[in-house]
Amino acid sequence: MIGYLLLCLLALFVAVIVVRTLCFTPKPQSQHSSEAVRFDRDAAVDSLAQLVRCKTVSYNDPSLEDDGEFDKLISLLPGLYPRVFDVCSVQQLPGRGLLLRWPGKAPGDPAVLMAHYDVVPVNEANWEKPPFAGILEDGVLWGRGTLDTKVTFNGILSAANYLIGQNYQPEKDIYFAFSGGEEVNGPGAPNIVQYFIDHQITPAIVVDEGGAVVENVFPGVQQPCGLIGIAEKGLMNVQFRAVSAGGHASAPKPHTPVGVLAKACRRLEDHPFKAHMDGPAAQMFDTLGRHSTLLYRVIFANLWCFGWIIDLLGKKSGGDMNALVRTTVAFTQMEGSSARNVIPPEAKMVANMRLNPKDNVSSALDYLTKTVNDPEVEIRILESFEPSPISETDCPAWDKVASAVAGTWPGCIVSPYLMVQCSDSRHYGKISNHVYRFSAMDLSAEERATIHGNNERIRVETVEKAVEFFIRLMKQL
Repeated sequence: MIGYLLLCLLALFVAVIVVRTLCFTPKPQSQHSSEAVRFDRDAAVDSLAQLVRCKTVSYNDPSLEDDGEFDKLISLLPGLYPRVFDVCSVQQLPGRGLLLRWPGKAPGDPAVLMAHYDVVPVNEANWEKPPFAGILEDGVLWGRGTLDTKVTFNGILSAANYLIGQNYQPEKDIYFAFSGGEEVNGPGAPNIVQYFIDHQITPAIVVDEGGAVVENVFPGVQQPCGLIGIAEKGLMNVQFRAVSAGGHASAPKPHTPVGVLAKACRRLEDHPFKAHMDGPAAQMFDTLGRHSTLLYRVIFANLWCFGWIIDLLGKKSGGDMNALVRTTVAFTQMEGSSARNVIPPEAKMVANMRLNPKDNVSSALDYLTKTVNDPEVEIRILESFEPSPISETDCPAWDKVASAVAGTWPGCIVSPYLMVQCSDSRHYGKISNHVYRFSAMDLSAEERATIHGNNERIRVETVEKAVEFFIRLMKQL
C-alpha cells in the first residue's frame, strides 16, 4: 500500500513537471512599428566623434580634472544639435548637471531621458589608436566614451534634433538630463532629481544606460536578447581590519593579521549570500527561459523544484547568472606590512559588494559579521547605498521602451533584468517607479569588454541604431 502511494505521488510529481514545461511557451512580444526611420546618419556619427574629442575624464580627485574640456563639450552642443537649442530651455545645475526641457503639447507628467558625458581615465600606451582623437576607420569609431555613454548622449540629442526638424512635438514635456560626474558618483544627477522634487515634477518614465541587445547571455537561448534593467543592485565597500603588536617576522605567533584576514576572506567566499529566485531575476527567467532548450525549460518552468541547480551553479562558477540571484562579495584590495620581514601592526582588506534587492546595507553587514565570526576582525562600511526600487513592467511606460527596442532590433527577445552595475538612474527611484535602464546598442562580448577598458570603440551602425531607438521612443512620448 505504501509503495503504491509513493508510486502515485511520483507520477503526480512527474506530471506536474511535464505539464508546467509544456505550458512554458514564449510570451507575446511587444507590439512595434516596422516603419523605416530616416535621418542624417553621417551627421550623427560626426557629432559623436566630436564629443569623443573632448577629454571629459572624471577622477575621484577633482584637481586632476580639466574643466576646460567639460566646457568645450557643452559649447559644442548648440552647433551639433541646433534645432534642440532653438526649442529647448537649458539649465546648468551644480555638479555638472545639464538639464534641457522640450515643451510638450499639454501639461502632465514628463519623460526623462538620461546619459552621462564624463568618462573614465585611460592608459594611452595600451591603446591601438589615440583614445581622444575620434578616429573613424573601416566603419568603426575609436575613443573613450563611444560606448559609455556618449553614444546615448548623442543618440538622444540627434533624435530630438531630427524630430524637431520634422515639426514633431511630444504630447508631454521631455527632459534631457545629463551628468558630467556619473563615473565618480558625482552630484550632478542628484541635483537634477532635487530640481524635480523642488518643482513637484514626477516623471512618467525615465530611461538611462543599462542593458543592451546581446547574444549568448542566457542558457539555451540562441536569439539576441534586448535586456532592459528594471532595478539595480546596491553597493557596499567594506573594510576588514586586524591588528597585532607587530614585531620581527623571524618569531611569529600562530596567526598574523594577514592570516586572520585570509581566514575571514575564505569564510565569506565559501559561504556566499543566499540566492533569491524572485524579483527582476524571476521576470528574466520567466521571459527568456521560455525560449530556451528543453532541459533548461524544465528547470526554469519549475524553479520551485529546481532552483537549487541555479543556486549551485552560481556558487561554483560565479559570473553573470550568479550576480543576478544573490548579493556578491568581491575582495579587491589588501595591505599589510611595508617590509618583507616585519609582522604588520595592522592589516586591511576591502570587499566590493553588490546588494541584491532582497538584501539591504544593514542585513548585509549582519551577515558579514555572523559569517566571519571572529572578534579579531573589525568590519567597517566605507561607503554604501541601497538597492534601487523595482520598476513596473505591466504598464504603458514599460511598453513604450520595449516597443522601441523591438522595433529597432527586430527578432530580439525583450526582457526585464537586474542591472548588477550602478548608474545615475538609482537616484530617480524616489520620484518614479518607471525607471528603465537600456543602453541603445547591440554589443558583442568583445565590445562589452572595452567599456572602461582599452580600445573602446563602436561600429557606425551601432551609432545609427542608437539614434533610431530614441526616435522610436520619443514618437511615443
